[in-house]
Amino acid sequence: MYTPVSPSPPTRRALLRGALGLGTAAALSACGDAGTTPRTSGDVTLSLWTHDPGYEQFFVKGVPEADRATDFRYHLKVTRSGPADIVTKLLAQAVAGRGTPDLVGFEIGSFPRLLRGDISERLLHDFTPDIEAVPGLKDDLLPARTAPFSKDGRVYAFDSDTPMVVYFYRDDLFSKYKLPADAATWEEFAEAGARVYKDHRASLCVVSTVGSDPGQVVQSFQMLLYQRGGAFFDADGKLLLDSPEAEEVLRFLCEGLRSGFVVDVADYYGAAMQTALKQGRVIGLPMAIWYKNYGLVPNVPEQKGKWRVRDLPRFSEGGGVTAALGGTGFGVVRDKANTRAATEFLFKTWLTHDGQVRRFTETGYLPTRRSVYDDPRLGGYTDDFCGGQRLFRLYRDLLPDVPPFHQSPDQSILYDVLAGNLLRAYRGALSPRQALRQTAADFRDQAGR
Repeated sequence: MYTPVSPSPPTRRALLRGALGLGTAAALSACGDAGTTPRTSGDVTLSLWTHDPGYEQFFVKGVPEADRATDFRYHLKVTRSGPADIVTKLLAQAVAGRGTPDLVGFEIGSFPRLLRGDISERLLHDFTPDIEAVPGLKDDLLPARTAPFSKDGRVYAFDSDTPMVVYFYRDDLFSKYKLPADAATWEEFAEAGARVYKDHRASLCVVSTVGSDPGQVVQSFQMLLYQRGGAFFDADGKLLLDSPEAEEVLRFLCEGLRSGFVVDVADYYGAAMQTALKQGRVIGLPMAIWYKNYGLVPNVPEQKGKWRVRDLPRFSEGGGVTAALGGTGFGVVRDKANTRAATEFLFKTWLTHDGQVRRFTETGYLPTRRSVYDDPRLGGYTDDFCGGQRLFRLYRDLLPDVPPFHQSPDQSILYDVLAGNLLRAYRGALSPRQALRQTAADFRDQAGR
């Protein structure tokens, strides 16, 4: 049976510098009440915070399996909020010294706020010793998906997904327009895309240009940058953006916008994108696997059976055939009466082999354990929206190419300045080189490093 490793003794007060914008310092109390005795068995009600009802349903359904595998009898009290609100409220409640959850889901873009200073260490349970206590688990967890929720080699949350970036395309229109769906390189795609845009006003790639949402603007560039072998930050949070790979990718997108191979949309999910999909003006795009459920199915359900999925075409100068985009990490608040119970619950639902299979079949999120990709139940899965494709076989083949995504406490600063400079480059106001240099300079000026 899994036995969590006890954390180091709690520190009663710590400084939470800048996390809530409260000046130079704010008090962060230890999360457990004074004299609280950790629960080791029996009935326990876990407070779960999440932004997604799909996660709530997964965990509620997992209560019986956790009951069987542990000495606890679980009940869940679920609170749903927006991703950014969850982190803000968590930090505020931690400062107040009460009202923190036991188990909490961090959308990947919100987690960097917890990487500032020693906030993650003070606030979250460190899973690293627990991972090492389970035979084979450390080697089985995908490092690419522990990286976004780690700091200084310590793991503070477990990702919900291995959100590979793939290429979605309309099989019927690719055939009609005689497009090479099996083209090996982006350069071949771009050449064919310029032709099909000229002849049919259809585009094979998309960038978001909604200035009010820097995250979506950045994502369009981020996917291809990481595929090409570039990155925003290294494992130590050092900025890597200003690189030959980044310049190549940005130039590729800018040239694609001029040729029509790439089309700009306000965002990936709203009315403009829906219209473009319905009218056949967007017939292909690179996006994470979850976009099928969150972008295509809601917007164009009538196109069921017409879409297909393939790996990303390579860049002729190098890189892989996929990237990763998105994710949600579930962590446990440390030093509470329910810390052990919450940790066992997570390990016995989120991380078991069968739990990871169930997570894919119920939510569409890919396993984060390498061994689960060999499960025959997943290998036989077919996708009706994508014409009956056995997509899991593709995902298994792409797994070795999934790059890590390291985060920085100053990531929001980068997204703000990068989004603006990307838009200037798309409009031709800056060259790709100028846009990247300006972004690096703006970031260092605002981040102070």
